[in-house]
Amino acid sequence: MGLPMAVNLVRAGYTVTGHNLTDDRVAALVAEGGLRGGSIAEAVADADAVITMVPDSPDVREAMLGEGGVYDNAKPGTLVIDMSTIRPDVAREVAEAGTARGLRVLDAPVSGGEAGAVEAKLSIMVGGDQADFDAARPVFDVLGSTPVLVGPSGSGQTVKAANQLIVAGNIQLLAEALVFLEAHGVDTEAGLEVLGGGLAGSTVLQRKGKAMRERDFAPGFRIALHDKDMRIVTDSAHAAGISIPLGAQVAQYVAALKAQGHGSLDHSALLKIVEQLSGR
Repeated sequence: MGLPMAVNLVRAGYTVTGHNLTDDRVAALVAEGGLRGGSIAEAVADADAVITMVPDSPDVREAMLGEGGVYDNAKPGTLVIDMSTIRPDVAREVAEAGTARGLRVLDAPVSGGEAGAVEAKLSIMVGGDQADFDAARPVFDVLGSTPVLVGPSGSGQTVKAANQLIVAGNIQLLAEALVFLEAHGVDTEAGLEVLGGGLAGSTVLQRKGKAMRERDFAPGFRIALHDKDMRIVTDSAHAAGISIPLGAQVAQYVAALKAQGHGSLDHSALLKIVEQLSGR
C-alpha cells in the first residue's frame, strides 16, 4: 500500500523520496516522479515529514529506533507518521522515544485496502497530539477521505485493531452467506446485489463479493497480515480483560488458513474454511 500512497503524494505536488528493502517499489515511485533514497538516512535527512508503512511491530521498531534509522537521521521538529498496523503499546513506545528526540510522532494506520490506497479513499485513524494532527492534515487529505484524530498516541492502532476485527467478521459472514446461497441453488450474483442494497450491505460486500463468488483470491490484503492483525486484537482484548467471542473464533479461522499454507491469499479466502467445514 505504501507505493500508491507515495505516488498520490507525488501527484499532489509533494517531493517524495522513497526507500524500501526491495528496489522494485522504489523504481516504480521514481517512474512516477519520486526520488530514490538509497538508505533511510538519505530518505529522511531533509524531510519535513517522514511516513513509514511496514508490515509489523518489529519492523517499525527497527526502522524508527534501529541504528541508522529514522530517529538517528530526522531533523528536530520533523513530523514522523507511522501508517503501519502494529501493536498499540509499540506505537506508544515509538512515540515516547520520538518525543524525547524532539520529533512529532503520530500513529496513523489506514483502512481501505490497496484499492483505497490507489483511489486515495483511505480511512486514517490517528493517535497523537492535536497540533501534530493539524500539521499533518494536508498530507492525510491527499491520502484518504476520512482522517480522524481518535486520541493520544496508540489510539490510532487501537481503532485499527477494532477495524480489523470488524472486517474479519464481515468477511466470515459474507463467506457463510455465499455458501448458504449456493447450497440452495440461488443465483449468487443477484443475491449479493439485493443484499448490498439493504441493511446487510457493506464495503466488504461491495469490494469482495464478486471475487469471492468467482473464487478469485488474488491478494489485496493477505491472510498472513490479517493473521498478524487478529493476534493484535486478541492479545489487546486479553490485556484489557474483555471478551470477543466471535472475533476470537474468526481469528482461529484466519490462523488455520495461514497454517494450511494460504498466507499469501487475500483475506476473502476465509471462504475456504466455510467450504471445508461444510464438506463442499
